[in-house]
Amino acid sequence: MAGTKDFPWLLKGRCYKLGHNVSHAGGVIPDRLITGREMDPQKLIPHLFEESDPGFHQRARAGDIIVTGRNFGMGPKMNGYIAMQALGLGLICESMPYLAYRAAIGCGLRVLTDCHNVTELCETGDEIEVDFQSGQFINRTRDIRKEYPPLPEALQEIVALGGNTGWLKQWWSASKQGAGA
Repeated sequence: MAGTKDFPWLLKGRCYKLGHNVSHAGGVIPDRLITGREMDPQKLIPHLFEESDPGFHQRARAGDIIVTGRNFGMGPKMNGYIAMQALGLGLICESMPYLAYRAAIGCGLRVLTDCHNVTELCETGDEIEVDFQSGQFINRTRDIRKEYPPLPEALQEIVALGGNTGWLKQWWSASKQGAGA
C-alpha cells in the first residue's frame, strides 16, 4: 500500500473527552457551516466544537485525540472531520454510524471505532497515545493500556494519502502513467 509505511499512525497528545450521542451538526461543527457547504479547513477550524467546547481550536494541538462515547458524529457530514484532519487530530470512539465513519475516512482523519468503554479509560487532559494502525491505546497519565480493533488495512491507504482526494490523485497519476507506457 502506497504511502502507509511512513505515515504517522501514532499520535501522542492530550485527550479531549466527549460523551455519547454527539451529533455532527451542533456538536462537532455549527449547522450554519454545514448548510452553507463550507469546506475550507481554515474557515472551519475556528468553529470546531464551538457549541460544545468554546475555544477548543485555540487549545488543541496536532497529536491531540478526541475520545467519544457511542453514536459520535450522527449525520453523514464531513465539515468537522475536515477541520480535525487539518489540525492533525485523531478520533477514537465507542461507536459511530457507518456514514459518519465513511466521511471521517474520506477526509483522511485517523479514526478508530468500536472501542468498547474507551471513555472509562481517560479524562480530558490526560496524556494519551493511540496507534491507529495497530489499535494500541495507552493512557500515560493513568498507566492504562488497551488493544482495540485497528483501522482496517483496506482503509489505511486512503487515510495516509489524505482522504478520498489524495487517493484519487494518486490513482489518476498511476492510470495516466499506465496509459502512456
